[in-house]
Amino acid sequence: MLAAAVAVLLASAAVGCGDAGELQGAGATPTAVSPDKLWPDLTPASSPAFDIGEVDTEVVKGITVPHGDIREVDPVAVVRREIAEHPGDYGAGTYGETARRMADCGRSGAAGSRCPVLKAYYRDLTGDGHDDLTLGFRQLPGNLTAVRVYTVRKNRLVQIMAYEDAVSAVELAGRSVIIRAPSEVAGYEYRLQWTWDQQQQAMLLTHDEMLRIGGRKLSPRPSVSVSPSTSSSASPSGSASASASSSTSPSTSSASSTASSYASGR
Repeated sequence: MLAAAVAVLLASAAVGCGDAGELQGAGATPTAVSPDKLWPDLTPASSPAFDIGEVDTEVVKGITVPHGDIREVDPVAVVRREIAEHPGDYGAGTYGETARRMADCGRSGAAGSRCPVLKAYYRDLTGDGHDDLTLGFRQLPGNLTAVRVYTVRKNRLVQIMAYEDAVSAVELAGRSVIIRAPSEVAGYEYRLQWTWDQQQQAMLLTHDEMLRIGGRKLSPRPSVSVSPSTSSSASPSGSASASASSSTSPSTSSASSTASSYASGR
């Protein structure tokens, strides 16, 4: 009798395990609808209507990379170089407060809470086995944050991404920089993903979408009348987190200014 009871218990346990792992119905499957191609007689466009400068890269003049190690580059010096290259934006122009507050910056932006340069981050974003630099700084007195990514090529610092917006969050994932920005539509935010492209040797804007954020409230994106130019990336000096590769081409100025206009007019 004891053996029979044990056998019954084992059998019921086995059945219980089987029930727990069985597939459960999820309801009716929606009918698939094939896409409809509109205006089949429309002549396909052969060139883009807008140039956001997403493949523009630039060698940063006046900045050397000792031993090819991007961690030895001073992020504050990189931002100062960008400001010097664009006096119209940072002199008495739109972001004059940023230029004035640079006096409060020490190496890597560590000195002074008024320093507009944010903590620099280092990570291999280009897949070459070496750290790249993601750098950010505030564009004051407005509410914009400039995000730059730099890599090293033949001991030269090369900017491979430049973008500015009313940023609410920045993330590094794999070989991508993800920027979240507030939307004018309540309950939604913009999510932009810039990803390293080996063929173009630059960070390309691979995703640009509007996402629902539930109950989170974000300040509306300010309108941008003048967009700065240059290339750089923001991150904590010494932190092992951000980096990127580069390619040398046209001035970053067009990349960042067009991208800003694109974002603000989205």
